[in-house]
Amino acid sequence: MNELEKMELDELNIIPEKRDYEEELLSIIRTKPQKEIKELLLDYHDYDIASVIPLLTKEERKKLYRILGIDAVSDVFAYLEDAAEYLAEVEIEKAADIIELMDADDALDVLEELPETQKQEILSLMDEEAQEDIKLLDSYDDDRIGSKMTTNFVSVVHTASVKQAMRSLIRQAAENDNIATIYVVDENEVFFGAIELRDLVIAREGTPLDDIIQPNYPYLYANEYTADCIERLKDYSEDSIPVLDENNHLIGVITSSDVVEAVDEELADDYAKFAGLTTEEDLDEPLRKSIAKRIPWLVILLGLGMLVAGVIGLFQNLIPTSLIILYTFQSLILGMCGNSGTQSLGVTIRILSDDELTFKDRLKFVFKELKVGFCNGLIVGLIAFALIGLYIQFVETDFILEYGVSGFAISACIGVSLLVSMIIASLDGTLIPMFFKRIGIDPAVASGPLITTINDLVAVCAYYGVSILLLVNLLGI
Repeated sequence: MNELEKMELDELNIIPEKRDYEEELLSIIRTKPQKEIKELLLDYHDYDIASVIPLLTKEERKKLYRILGIDAVSDVFAYLEDAAEYLAEVEIEKAADIIELMDADDALDVLEELPETQKQEILSLMDEEAQEDIKLLDSYDDDRIGSKMTTNFVSVVHTASVKQAMRSLIRQAAENDNIATIYVVDENEVFFGAIELRDLVIAREGTPLDDIIQPNYPYLYANEYTADCIERLKDYSEDSIPVLDENNHLIGVITSSDVVEAVDEELADDYAKFAGLTTEEDLDEPLRKSIAKRIPWLVILLGLGMLVAGVIGLFQNLIPTSLIILYTFQSLILGMCGNSGTQSLGVTIRILSDDELTFKDRLKFVFKELKVGFCNGLIVGLIAFALIGLYIQFVETDFILEYGVSGFAISACIGVSLLVSMIIASLDGTLIPMFFKRIGIDPAVASGPLITTINDLVAVCAYYGVSILLLVNLLGI
């Protein structure tokens, strides 16, 4: 492709400059008359309005709250990162009204940021229904589906007519805007199925409701672990999925935005575990709390590191002085072994997220990783054999003259050690997380630091074991 063609292609791919909503909103809030501000802000998304809240002064924010009104402010606060901080700028009664109008899951997120006394005071000022919704979500642990659901949904009884169902929808839509799917229950609030809004709208008045109900609609239980449900939520790709209690009563729904948030939290949690942390950290977390999250794994890794050092010490007594050059390449073996294990670990964690894997699938995957480890080890081992052999033979000439050891004899040990250690490391990175999954522990706990330290032990044993076998026992060096 010549330069002219590239320039023409670049011109075709030009992306127009996007509007700066922040600048527009700040200009409206700071320069327009109060009567115009609310009307103009109605043309912007609540998220964009929330994004300028931190850029305003306290007085400007208070002015904006008054202009928008409680309903609009509650919608904006649902998108704020530190909503509790700005909630303190309004009277306690208005704060309770703002939270009361939020979806229960958003309201709970804000309340959890508040001091316990302030949280209880605001709860006491909210109406009973809002309190019950928040208490319901708060009754589930953070790692359960129930803590991620919202009570913002519409339901109808399966014995209703199409006309009655439409009237019920219109009545409930005033308080619940999640209406793309209407959920159906029986007289005892037991989940019965779902109706797509489109099907209800186009259904003729005399059509039996059963004709448009999907009785086998997917659902989740509130007590299920979120991590176990992520793949199912992604596979169904619905706007919302109903959440049931242990008696199959419909108590909430998981929306697509909840799914995105849950996936984000799981990724952050897995990333933390890969880094050898007990849980995710945030920017403003107290020093003591951050230390408490990191120290458990560090202590475990210290113990494993001391074990590796002890094994090295044992081999030192078995390695003759003439082979002191072996210590030069110890870090190379340990590093490559750790890299190979971490690669296998990353692939395995991804594969294990699929709950539909059969034993045959897992066995096939283990053999695949074994073959990958063998091929990678063989390639890396041959390269190391050639390059290190040449280096010792022609650069470390003093060593060869003093001890009479061939450079390629040393590099052969390194090459074979790389092959053996990388095969075992691939198996470690595959079998250890599989074992953790089998016994009910999150496989991400088999974190990078843990696998790396275990593979350091494997690499040391392989390296010095092969060296003693080939150089000392076979060649008699």
